[in-house]
Amino acid sequence: MKNQSIQINDTTLRDGEQAAGIAFNIEEKIAIATFLDSIGVQELEVGIPAMGHEEAESIRAIANLGLNANLLGWNRANLSDIQASLNCGLQRVHISVPVSEIQIAAKFHGQWRVMLDRLRNVINFALDHGLAVSVGGEDSSRADESFLLDVAGLAQSWGAFRFRFCDTVGVLDPLTTYNKVRQLVSHLSIPVEMHTHNDLGLATANALAGIQAGALSVNTTVNGLGERAGNAALEEVVMALRRIYGIQTGIDAKRLLELSRLVAKASNCPVPPWKPIVGDNVFAHESGIHAHGVLQNPVTYEPFAPEDVGWERRFVVGKHSGRHLVLSVLQQHGIILNSEEVQSVLAAVRHQAVEVKRNLTVEELLSLVSERFHAHAI
Repeated sequence: MKNQSIQINDTTLRDGEQAAGIAFNIEEKIAIATFLDSIGVQELEVGIPAMGHEEAESIRAIANLGLNANLLGWNRANLSDIQASLNCGLQRVHISVPVSEIQIAAKFHGQWRVMLDRLRNVINFALDHGLAVSVGGEDSSRADESFLLDVAGLAQSWGAFRFRFCDTVGVLDPLTTYNKVRQLVSHLSIPVEMHTHNDLGLATANALAGIQAGALSVNTTVNGLGERAGNAALEEVVMALRRIYGIQTGIDAKRLLELSRLVAKASNCPVPPWKPIVGDNVFAHESGIHAHGVLQNPVTYEPFAPEDVGWERRFVVGKHSGRHLVLSVLQQHGIILNSEEVQSVLAAVRHQAVEVKRNLTVEELLSLVSERFHAHAI
């Protein structure tokens, strides 16, 4: 897999913004698009042109930036949607059609032939107007497998440059994903793209399984934003591809933390401290065994260096800290204690951490030391 070229197609500005309660203004959309482009993301799904005036204005503004990334607008299989994309100055469109019985029943009253006719007409219209067309199978994960292959094959024959496999409600596991996507990849000559949701916490794992099966493109969102439980997170996919498979995506990972904070602010959605790659606790060490190990050699408890993603390592004094960490922190502040004194401070640290329900600041630690005895300065 190391020689594979995997394309990231980030959909923070489309599926990310579709998360309940998220609304980016035009300045925020431009800032996010510009940042994603500047770190090397190859393709951006920038929104839904048919949504109306404000969305179209944002998409047009991004299209006018002259970014290196390819820009993609999301569309239903409607001529009016494609016209809206054309009006925004886009050169690529994604057309989504339902492929499971559940979705076809809800959107086309079960009439799959009508859906296919509509898809063919819309693809022809888009191609006639000089657009490149990607097609997505909504709910691919719950579709009849032979029907999914038929739809994907028809999309290819009608001129689509890529087919998107969508685990729309996040119900797959990696092994099933691999098998389904492998079959799809072997059936097509155009690339397959992964679009995974995190309803069962498997979005990134399923995206990777699809790539293992031969998919060459993957939809991501910054911080895993997206409908319901979100999508595969850009930062997780990029670092997992690099760390597990040795695949370089061409994205500047050192700026992932900065990007995460930009999107967290714009979306008004703080990142949980345990969030992989960009959460506050990812390179914070408190427990005695871990801190002692990392003080000796960081690779004991870190899968990659914090600098790789724009972080710095932190040691945190709290309930689970051991004497090695406390000694180290105090020595950095010119304080040397004997083993009995360290044990006394450690007991006080653990008691106070439970009282305040958090780790202690350095100032609080130094205060505990001075309260108990006169510290010996170096």
